[in-house]
Amino acid sequence: MEGLFFNIDNGYIEGLVRGYKNGLLTNSQYINLTQCDSLEDLKLQLSSTDYGNFLSNVSTALSTTIIADKLNDQIYKEFRYIRAQATEPLAKFMDFITYGYMIDNVALMITGTIHERDRSEILERCHPLDSFS
Repeated sequence: MEGLFFNIDNGYIEGLVRGYKNGLLTNSQYINLTQCDSLEDLKLQLSSTDYGNFLSNVSTALSTTIIADKLNDQIYKEFRYIRAQATEPLAKFMDFITYGYMIDNVALMITGTIHERDRSEILERCHPLDSFS
């Protein structure tokens, strides 16, 4: 009887996750990425995938750190969106995923406060997957 009501609670999220799975790189896209000679080539190849134009608003020179930060921001945004759409027990499971990051952030804040670091510097180093006020 549970299977009868699966789509009510989890159908939309399943569709989202399947869409994200279908958006992963294919073999040919991966081969094209491995043959890139510069970061601009990499940006061009990534723009033709489901990752889209996430680097289009970068005004400074491209670096690996900027690419990694932008990709991570995209992953965090997608995680938060799925978490916002989830119902119990999936929502609780996704909360469990963030607890480790929350504990690390609290430990980082305590350590930074003990060593009298600037609060803005500490907040920059906190993991964005579970930042809280």
